[in-house]
Amino acid sequence: MTQFQLSTIHSQLSKGPLWNKSFAFALRMVKLARYLNAQKKEYLLSKQLLRSGTAIGALVREAEHAESHADFTHKMNIALKEANETLYWLDLLHQSEYLSQNHCTSIYPEAEELVKLLVSIVKTSKKQPLKVENKK
Repeated sequence: MTQFQLSTIHSQLSKGPLWNKSFAFALRMVKLARYLNAQKKEYLLSKQLLRSGTAIGALVREAEHAESHADFTHKMNIALKEANETLYWLDLLHQSEYLSQNHCTSIYPEAEELVKLLVSIVKTSKKQPLKVENKK
């Protein structure tokens, strides 16, 4: 696969639903970590949440310029793992009473949606090679 083909395929991520949702989610994680630090004086778990919650969008951005199909699939799979880890930290923060039910109800579905999107991308990417139109 040529670099042109890869850039054409992966540029479809740019400004798409996953790109936008992962960035918006990262912003929410930054604000939530700030809230947990300032209001709840919680520093350890919020740092883990911040790391995993912002890594999703960063990996999606990295995948835009993947060096190969395998690299793209790998980056998307890592993003999926980070999204799943974020769900874990949200559960833990909720069960330990740092996050209210309202906070959890507001944020959790967004994280679940990212997981679903990433599962779909990873499954599709692993099943079939990317199809590219030849532009001459």
